[in-house]
Amino acid sequence: MNNKKIAEMAGVSLSTVSKIINNYSDVSEETRNRVLEIMRKTGYTPAPSLKKSNLIVVIFAGKQNVDFTHPFFNAVLNSFKKQVGSLGYDLLFLTNTKTDGEENDYLLRCLSYQVAGCVIISGQEIEPSIDALDQSDIPCLGVDIKLTGKNSGYIMSDNYKLTSKVVEHFYLMGYRDLGYIGSSTSSNISNIRESGYRDAMDALGLTIHPEWFVNGTDFFEQSGYHAMKKILQAEKLPRAIFAASDLIAIGAMRALEEHHLKVPEDIAIIGCDDIEACKYTKPTLTTMRQNKEKLGVLSALMLYDLINNQASTSSFVVEPELVVRDSCGNQNGSYGVYSS
Repeated sequence: MNNKKIAEMAGVSLSTVSKIINNYSDVSEETRNRVLEIMRKTGYTPAPSLKKSNLIVVIFAGKQNVDFTHPFFNAVLNSFKKQVGSLGYDLLFLTNTKTDGEENDYLLRCLSYQVAGCVIISGQEIEPSIDALDQSDIPCLGVDIKLTGKNSGYIMSDNYKLTSKVVEHFYLMGYRDLGYIGSSTSSNISNIRESGYRDAMDALGLTIHPEWFVNGTDFFEQSGYHAMKKILQAEKLPRAIFAASDLIAIGAMRALEEHHLKVPEDIAIIGCDDIEACKYTKPTLTTMRQNKEKLGVLSALMLYDLINNQASTSSFVVEPELVVRDSCGNQNGSYGVYSS
């Protein structure tokens, strides 16, 4: 299969196929879609000899994804954008909408733009086309998603260790009845955090109450609000809760306020991400900080090295940090007072 054969099958000239591959604008949308569909069905990918652009594609992966609305990933992306800009690259954002019932073919679209590389930001229910892109020759860098391709790498926070620090802090504060609010069970990140949380509780001999472990639908506020409502239906309530994101924690705090329960006097809460809003909640939110600026800069530099063959496949795990504020009842930093 070659460009000439694709042209014959589509009933267009060889130059038209070349223009579509190189993303020229003087081709009708109907013709472009017809040629790209033939390429997709035949599994044909253009020859890699064409000159690469200075474009880096950004993909918010998953049927459910964070997009621009999540303050944590938005901060990481802003840091990434500044760094890649200083390295001479521009960003191109690909949508994950479907056309005629078909999922987008990320690989084919990236080849048509002749992109230099891709950054893929984790979501929920990751599409199979992400795996095809990961396994291609295009350099890819995953943020909070493990990539395994020969030209791929990834960066993420240590989500397992992160939760053990939360349990340790609760334990030192004297809290023994612990709950957890996660995102959807389709979220790998949320599942890792819950697994680490349960293992840390087991290690300390703490009883796990299933009714206090509730998953929502995503990492946003409404999900935390409704999950907390479910926990509040239990016969006995937990003394402390870890939420898989700060937005989930904020939603949970709203539900507690509606039920006239105080944080941390009745239930202590710790979130995750350290978004800006944590400083302004009432009470201020204790959280596990992930260094958003560092994640963005490291992502840019790691992808740059992959693009320029200065590194093979690479991975990096960023150490999380506990930021203690008022929502866990530890304003003065003292430990050892048992709270039932």
